[in-house]
Amino acid sequence: MKLKFLGTGTSQGVPVIGCKCEVCQSQDPKDKRFRASAMITTDEGNKILIDCGPDFRQQMLHNNEDQIDAVLITHEHNDHIIGLDDMRPLIFKQGRAIDIYCNPRVGKEIQARFPYAFADEKYPGAPSFNLHPIENQKFNLLNTEITPIKITHFKIEIFGYKFKQLAYITDASFISDEEKEKLKNLDMLILNCLRKTDYHPAHFILEDILKLNEELKPKKMYLTHISHHFGLYEIENHQLTDNISLAYDGLEFSF
Repeated sequence: MKLKFLGTGTSQGVPVIGCKCEVCQSQDPKDKRFRASAMITTDEGNKILIDCGPDFRQQMLHNNEDQIDAVLITHEHNDHIIGLDDMRPLIFKQGRAIDIYCNPRVGKEIQARFPYAFADEKYPGAPSFNLHPIENQKFNLLNTEITPIKITHFKIEIFGYKFKQLAYITDASFISDEEKEKLKNLDMLILNCLRKTDYHPAHFILEDILKLNEELKPKKMYLTHISHHFGLYEIENHQLTDNISLAYDGLEFSF
């Protein structure tokens, strides 16, 4: 299987509109971050998208991607679902509705924000989605076993997802001991890390990440959902613990 980071930024993206900091002014492509999203390519070549934010169209074009077979949604905030309407060309090309997997609360939010996609009589050209509610238990999608990871994002429960020995978690601020058991000794652990310092109630910062690295002991950890406050990629990436790296848009690897 493969994972590609389509976006590694926060809800504002990087650069941030109007910001003149050194990160936002950087010409290094690794300092330019679309909103957080990833693409899983299964052993059989199926494409599973994790989250579909406002940069979805640009992400697909930038990466020469033209196929989505299913979507996993972590939670209902706009930077993770508002790009769903831009799936229309793929829906028309494939001739079928896109299957979306998420917890029931998120499914209701998607219906509320895209009511025209679920209307009995649809406007010509409207997207079509099949919502599949999932709980905190393993399920099979496109011959791939997926394990949800229940995490906390400020005050709401959201999902991360585990595939084989890789787990993808974004927007977490707390992981229970029970859920941590699913994450121990992985080959690859992907976690959100907003910035290096200054506590945030809804997101991990670097101090939290270093503690989790010691506790969970992944062979490799990539950080995503990174803000412009973290610093320049070429400087900060070299200062991290040996098994931890900053992810960047377009990074792809097999697992």
